[in-house]
Amino acid sequence: MKLYNKINGEVLKQRLLESSEKRITLSFYQYANIENPELFRNQLYIMLDGAGVFGRIYVAAEGVNGQISVPENNFEEFKKRLFSIPFLNGIRLNIAIEDDGKSFYKLKIKTRKKIVADGLDDNSFDVTKRGQHLDAISYNKLTDDPKTIVVDMRNHYESEVGFFENAIRPDVVTFREALPLVEDMLADKKDQNIVMYCTGGIRCEKASAYYLHKGFENVFMVDGGIIEYARQCEKLGLPNKFIGKNFVFDERLGERIGGQVVAKCHQCGGPCDVHVNCANDACHLLFIQCKGCAEKYNNCCSTKCSDFTKLPEEEQKELRKSVVFNGSKFSKGRYKAFKIGEGLEMG
Repeated sequence: MKLYNKINGEVLKQRLLESSEKRITLSFYQYANIENPELFRNQLYIMLDGAGVFGRIYVAAEGVNGQISVPENNFEEFKKRLFSIPFLNGIRLNIAIEDDGKSFYKLKIKTRKKIVADGLDDNSFDVTKRGQHLDAISYNKLTDDPKTIVVDMRNHYESEVGFFENAIRPDVVTFREALPLVEDMLADKKDQNIVMYCTGGIRCEKASAYYLHKGFENVFMVDGGIIEYARQCEKLGLPNKFIGKNFVFDERLGERIGGQVVAKCHQCGGPCDVHVNCANDACHLLFIQCKGCAEKYNNCCSTKCSDFTKLPEEEQKELRKSVVFNGSKFSKGRYKAFKIGEGLEMG
C-alpha cells in the first residue's frame, strides 16, 4: 500500500514541467479534533494520491492545513473524496489567483504538533471563540473608518511585496514572533476595531481567539484571507484595497493581486517583487531579485555564491563543510544589515 512517494524529486519535477495536464492549485484548512493524526494522515494520503493530488499537507491533533494542486479533470472527484471526511465537508477551497498548475510535483503529507507553529498553549484559552469574519464588502466598509486598525499577521518577507492599505506590518520572520509583538503594539487600543489578515485565513483564526482571550474587545479577520478577498473583489467589482503581490508558499512564491510593485531588488534597489531562492544550494537564501541582477549574479544572492556554483561538484561538497554563505547568516531576505548593492557581496 502506497503511503509515501519514492520517486526522485528531480525526476518528478521534470515530468511535471513537460506535462500538458492542466492542474488547479488551491489551499484549505480546518481546525478539528483528530484523535489519531498518524492514522488519519495515512488514510488521507491514500485518498488524495488516488485522485492525482500533489502538494504539501500538515496533519495535527488540532486539524489539517494543505496547499495542493489537483488535475483539472479530477477536480470533482477530488472534492467528493475530501468532502467525504465529515469535518472537511463543504470547507472553502482557496483557489489560486495566478497559476500555471506547476506549483507542486509530488504529494507530501506530514504529521506535526500543530498545523501552524504559533507557540501558544491552546489549553490556556478557548480556541473556538474566534474573531468575526469579514467578507470583502464588510472589510472595505469597516476599513473606511480611519480609527480601524489593520494588522498583517504574516512575516516580513510576505508583507514586503504586498499588503493592505495602512496596515501595520510587524518585522518578524515567524507567526510565533508576531503574536506577542502585535499584542504589545496594541496594548492601549483594546477597545478599538482591529482587523487582521493573512494569506488564506488560518493564522488569523488562532490569533483572533488569542487576542480575544487577552482582552481585546473588537477583533475581526478577513474571511479566507487575501486570496478570498481578491476573488470577491474581482467577482463583485469592488475597490481592491490590497496593494502589490501576495506571497504564497509554493513554487510560484507569489501571485499578482494589485498592479503596483512595492518592493525593491535586494541587490540593485530597483523596483522588483520577485522572490527567488539563491541558486547555490549550500545557501538557498530567499530574497528578491530582478532580471538584470539574476543575469549578473547567475541567479545567486552574491558573487561568492555565483562563483561557488561554477566549481566542480566534488570541490563544492568539500567546501560546504567550512564556507559560510548568506543563507547561513541571514533569515529569509533580512537585508536590513546590508546596504543595497553592497551587502550581498558580503556572502
